[in-house]
Amino acid sequence: MKQRIRFAHSKDGTSLAWASAGEGQPLVKAANWLTHLEHDLESPVWSHWVRFFAAHFQFVRYDERGCGLTQRDVEDLSFERWVEDLEAVIEAAGLEGPVALLGVSQGAATALAYAARHPERVSRVLVYGGYSQGWRARGDAQGAKLYRSIVDVIALGWDLENPVFRELFTKRFIPAGTPEQISWFNDLCCKTVEAETAARLLSARADVDISQLLSRVQAPVQVLHAAGDEVVPLAQGRGLAADLPNAEFVSLDSRNHILLKPEPAWAHLKEAVLEFMEGTPRRGHARSAELAGLSPREQEILALICEAKSNPEIAAALGLSERTVRNHASNLFRKLGVKSRAEAILLCHGAGGR
Repeated sequence: MKQRIRFAHSKDGTSLAWASAGEGQPLVKAANWLTHLEHDLESPVWSHWVRFFAAHFQFVRYDERGCGLTQRDVEDLSFERWVEDLEAVIEAAGLEGPVALLGVSQGAATALAYAARHPERVSRVLVYGGYSQGWRARGDAQGAKLYRSIVDVIALGWDLENPVFRELFTKRFIPAGTPEQISWFNDLCCKTVEAETAARLLSARADVDISQLLSRVQAPVQVLHAAGDEVVPLAQGRGLAADLPNAEFVSLDSRNHILLKPEPAWAHLKEAVLEFMEGTPRRGHARSAELAGLSPREQEILALICEAKSNPEIAAALGLSERTVRNHASNLFRKLGVKSRAEAILLCHGAGGR
């Protein structure tokens, strides 16, 4: 696969390395770590992502500030700069008309913030493994304690020859990875970012909060999330989809934060993405007129009902009381004109299969 690497400058003067590969509809990926524009093409962790998107779209991606071929010595690693970096790359690429965006992990917040601020420039948004609030912003005391510990370990052991400290990070991203994939990811850590910057970037993720922007995202959004993700829990993806005005949610059967090529979940993602980007309904996802009148919360509960989840399981997954779940279920049954969970499931699958 051929790619062209170029450089742009963000609003604060930071030099950004970006690459373009493939032809067709423009799809711009907001930066996430850990990537390297050159090494990713041969990566057992990232190459199938790059090759898939470049095979179907004009795929534009860039290394985030402080990483890869982008400028390493950067003072400001704040979220506002991340959005400005995406703006700069889209402008430098000279893309005509609205573009589609891809946000992976923390890149999801960057992509959605851009979509909220520039609705006329965005046609669709793909989100994978994303969240609207970092652990500090969401008030997660247990998560905060864990991530503070990880930040400290990264600062102390990232650059050491022994990869054991980096594996605290990499094995959470790909817990089902092979020794080759883990080893490659460990090496990438050192190749793409220095210890101090890695710790600062991970800490900066904690303060991300775009929750107040989500209602302004006009473009259709597809939210994909691995059900067993240890880095960003499934509830974060579901909550993100529920708070967006025009979103569909796709749960993927995987433990990995980064889907690996041999996984059935990777094939599932590719199918769902292509159908969404072509503007056709995903099989099994309710998008028909019968379901259009449901609120985001009711759509979320219906999706869980269609996964054969019980009311107690739905309540636990969404942080609601069982009584609240029952009330929402009764309302959505009334709106759909059905009398039972079984009828709702049949309607849901029938609408998605049209």
